[in-house]
Amino acid sequence: MSEVLRGFYPEIEPFETGFLDVGDGHRIYWERVGTRGAKPAVFLHGGPGGGVNPHQRRVFDPALYDVILFDQRGCGRSTPHAHLEANTTWHLVADIERLRQMIGVDKWLVFGGSWGSTLALAYAQTHPERVSELVVRGIYTLTKGELDWYYQFGVSQMYPDRWQHFIAPIPPEERHEMMAAYHRRLTGDDKAVQMQCARAWSQWEGATISLVPNLQRIEDFGEDTYALAFARIENHFFMHGGWLEERQLLNNAHTLNGIPGVIVHGRYDMPCPLRYAYELSQVWTDADFHIIEAAGHAMSEPGILDQLIRATDRFAGKPV
Repeated sequence: MSEVLRGFYPEIEPFETGFLDVGDGHRIYWERVGTRGAKPAVFLHGGPGGGVNPHQRRVFDPALYDVILFDQRGCGRSTPHAHLEANTTWHLVADIERLRQMIGVDKWLVFGGSWGSTLALAYAQTHPERVSELVVRGIYTLTKGELDWYYQFGVSQMYPDRWQHFIAPIPPEERHEMMAAYHRRLTGDDKAVQMQCARAWSQWEGATISLVPNLQRIEDFGEDTYALAFARIENHFFMHGGWLEERQLLNNAHTLNGIPGVIVHGRYDMPCPLRYAYELSQVWTDADFHIIEAAGHAMSEPGILDQLIRATDRFAGKPV
């Protein structure tokens, strides 16, 4: 890695925004940044349920890219808020295609991190002819092993203090199935319990996604509106295994060959164990694989951000 790390591009505002009616009562918020008619790209945020934020616009050179970012169903500015019906991986894959058709491009670069990498892989394996390049970070393939590692036993051993906050709303007799116990409460009728669990679920993630915990991030993840959508939607997706067959994204990774790409993963990524990114890299041989030492999961960690910016610059034809 270069001694000089590449950082975020300056803050930019969208040149176009709107809402797209995708059916089933859902309207998704989208925004378009950069330069109209430049290299097309789509940014897929994490969670699921996280929503887009201004920092995510800044991984693309605005002079060279025309980027769509959007709040996935039920989160951010999309409506209805925290809604679970007609909200699955395959609904979101269809929404991405609607957005591509809306702006009238044949192919685009697909960028996704964490859950966004899951969705990016699902989209690229479904519509490989629509993907010019694929940039993914913090690989998550939604296997049972990955879910158990984060929500049952694994990260609990790395963060025993934060784990106590996570399990606190759940009675001891239900802690052998933490996702299911949370699901009952996040979809239940007791709004006070629902909100308590939404905060605890969201702040567990906020506390564990960077190598050095960020106290402001933990607080932000506990904000009521954000936490409710994040926890309900994420738990809903994970309880259903993302509507994917076990190991589906890894077993079908060979279909990505022919698509140039970059995989970026922190050595000490707690939510998303490195072994799955490594396995993906062994099959998808058209991707460059970067393991970032001294990094966790977050896109903002310097070594991770550096490689992501280098990837978007390279695919835009900018010298790196």
